[in-house]
Amino acid sequence: MITLRFVRFLEGRGLVFLALVAALVLLVPVCNLLVPPGSPFHVPTGMVVLLGKYLCYAMLAIGLDLVWGYCGILSLGHGAFFALGGYAMGMYLMRQIGTRGVYGHPVLPDFMVFLNWKELPWFWHGFDMFPYALLMVLLVPGLLAFVFGWLAFRSRVTGVYLSIISQALTYALLLAFFRNDMGFGGNNGLTDFKDILGFPVQAQGTRVALFVITGLALIGTFLLARMIVTSTYGKVLVAIRDAESRTRFIGYRVEYFKLVVFTLSAMIAGLAGALYVPQIGIINPSEFQPTNSIEAIVWVAVGGRGTLVGAALGAVVVNALKTVFTTGFLAPYWLFALGGLFILVTIALPRGLVGLAGDIFARFGGAGRGPTRAEAGQTP
Repeated sequence: MITLRFVRFLEGRGLVFLALVAALVLLVPVCNLLVPPGSPFHVPTGMVVLLGKYLCYAMLAIGLDLVWGYCGILSLGHGAFFALGGYAMGMYLMRQIGTRGVYGHPVLPDFMVFLNWKELPWFWHGFDMFPYALLMVLLVPGLLAFVFGWLAFRSRVTGVYLSIISQALTYALLLAFFRNDMGFGGNNGLTDFKDILGFPVQAQGTRVALFVITGLALIGTFLLARMIVTSTYGKVLVAIRDAESRTRFIGYRVEYFKLVVFTLSAMIAGLAGALYVPQIGIINPSEFQPTNSIEAIVWVAVGGRGTLVGAALGAVVVNALKTVFTTGFLAPYWLFALGGLFILVTIALPRGLVGLAGDIFARFGGAGRGPTRAEAGQTP
């Protein structure tokens, strides 16, 4: 009975998604650590890092799909929450360097010594402890989203106006973090990490472990998001998306529902950013660029808005295409390809890749189906 309820809870797409992520979590470490490098089944460490990055982006996309696909909030500022989580983790990693830095200072990071700082800023204290850093990974993006959402939703700012304000927030943070006197490394950001929880960041085993943790975090994020959207609370979110005024008139405090899901989505983005930084090895103000938030919107649209699975799929597909385009002579044309992909999906595939797959299965008598209009974020 419990198994049957779990299957119904996930539906076909959810089960397939979890099976694929679980297979990656199990097979990639084996193919990297145990399969000889000369074997065609060997997965290089560089590919492990790349796949881990894709999984972080998939987490960000699921968080964004919660607010856009199910609540109708088109946020162009989720890249800021992702970057804030990354900076929180980067601050912990910088505190772990100690005397192994270029200047050998036991407390101050190298960039502070270079800038003639005499003492550690107050907001850096505590980041030498991993539990505190993990708390900040969730608390800082969540608190910023809560304050921003409280002000915006109370004032009933919606639609394109909310999108513009959220993008302005991201750009303001970009400019602030570029300043050397902010205490976050300025233009260069935070890098040259050594250890995480006592393990060398650059070690092959550590990279594999980070990949596995990221995969498990993605599974947990998906299950949490699925639990939310299938609950009564999730149905109210869909009602707000499709008819906010009607939902308000029948007695729901719409701003509270939007505030909770927006804050939770920001915390998911922050966690994704925290897992991203130790795998990539750097965090700098470029992560705040508004184009990053816009790209995340494209991921969700390509995969299928309001499906969760589609959002994660879109993040992986679009970033895989980006990797192909930006590693060769096609690099200057990536933005054109991205814009063309978004236009194509908007016009020809309004339900994204997941909707297209469902239509194909349905047409040829398969068991799958595309998302309904409500699931795909489209009003009747």
